[in-house]
Order: sequence, then structure tokens, then C-alpha cells
Amino acid sequence: MEILIPILTLGVLGLLFGVGLALASKKLAVHVDARLEKIHGLLPGSNCGACGGAGCFGFAESVLSGKLKIDACRVSSDETKKQIAEALGRKLQKIEKAVAVLHCAGGTKVKDRFLYSGIEDCVAANLVLGGQKECVWGCLGFGSCVRVCPFDAIKMSDTGLPVVDKDKCKACNKCVLICPKKLFTLVPVTHDVYVACSSHDLGKDTRLVCPVGCIACRKCEQVCPVDAIHVIDNLAIIDYNKCTSCGKCIEVCPVKCIIRR
Repeated sequence: MEILIPILTLGVLGLLFGVGLALASKKLAVHVDARLEKIHGLLPGSNCGACGGAGCFGFAESVLSGKLKIDACRVSSDETKKQIAEALGRKLQKIEKAVAVLHCAGGTKVKDRFLYSGIEDCVAANLVLGGQKECVWGCLGFGSCVRVCPFDAIKMSDTGLPVVDKDKCKACNKCVLICPKKLFTLVPVTHDVYVACSSHDLGKDTRLVCPVGCIACRKCEQVCPVDAIHVIDNLAIIDYNKCTSCGKCIEVCPVKCIIRR
């Protein structure tokens, strides 16, 4: 008889705790939108952060809440984006693919004005008098863009300049952000003509430091049949809303700083 009392006591307490936990689990349960798991399951899982979200799960949450567009994911295929749109009951708004281009053709053609022996990183080198190159607008050639690219789409060439593989490029914008000289922009893939220079120096000053820098001669302006290129602050700028990639500006450019990708 004496042993039954503690057994019954423990049994009643166990029953009470069990009921309490069951009620608490229902009361405090976190309800997850089934669409969130479905979207996350469709994503490639690269967690590259190119969309601006905190990894793929962060992207899924942002898409679900409407903070990011489906097309913000640079890695997913068109089919995956279509499936995500269907899961959300939305219409997929496609935007034209863009590719990063480098607005500099100097590289080894431009001499160094001093010997830089610091960290081989463009951001670090730029902190020392704007970098070692005679052209203060030009590529420093330490490949920070190569290292930051999550898609292995940029390689350094023998001429000391990064080269973008347009097939691998996802237009994630990381090279645009890391370059201390702001030499990268994203150009629609259907437009393959671009100005490979970023110098705003006067033409005579540009000639002194770089043989392939824009000298603001305005020949490109005069020959363009659709008024798509203008020299602004000593640099030729292309308006891609007008440009037809006809290439006439390439033909007349005396320093060959307008090139085709």
C-alpha cells in the first residue's frame, strides 16, 4: 500500500505535465506558410547573397512578403522562377539579362607611378594615393573583382585586366560594388558595344598616361545615327535605350576605347 501512493502521485503529475505540454505546443506553435518551404525547396541553395537577401531562405522570405522580386535571384533558371511565381499565384515579370563590363582597357598599357608593395588587393591599394597606376581612373589589376565573384565569371588576363565570361555572369553586382574605381557596370546582354574607359581627364592629359583612353574627340557623337552616344565631362557615354549596337562609333574611335564585347 505504501508504494502505491508515490506511484499514483508520479502518474498524476506526469499526466498533468503531459496535458500542459500538449496545450502549450498548440498555443505557442509557430505557423509556417507552406509556400515558404516550397519556394525554399525550389531554390538552388547557393546562398550567394546576390539577391540582397540573407541566403536562399532569406530570399524566400523576402519574395513571400513582397520585399524582393522573383527575378532578384540571379542563379535560378527561368523554369524555377516560373514555378516560384506559380506557387505565389503571381505573374513572373522577366527583366532582360545584364552582364558586367569593365570600363577600362589600360592594364599593362598604363605605367605605374610608384612601386606599391602593400596587400595585393584593389581596395587596399586604392587607399595609397588612389593606387599605383599613372591613370587614377584605371584598373589597379589586383583582382578583387575575381575573388568576390561567386560564379567564377571573372578571370585576370595577361594584360592585367579582369575579363568577364558573359555566359557565367549572373549580374549579381558584387564586382560593381567591390571595385574601388567603379569601373564595372551592368549592361543589357543584347547590347555588346561599350566604352572601355572611365577617365574624365582632358584628352591631352589622358594621352599622357594611357594610349587607349577616351580623349573626348566627339567623333563617336558625330557618327552615331541614333544619337545614342555623347561626350559628358570628357568621357563618351552610351545611352542603351537608344543604342542599336551598329558599331559605327567603334569604327571612328581614334584610340579604340569603344569596343564590342
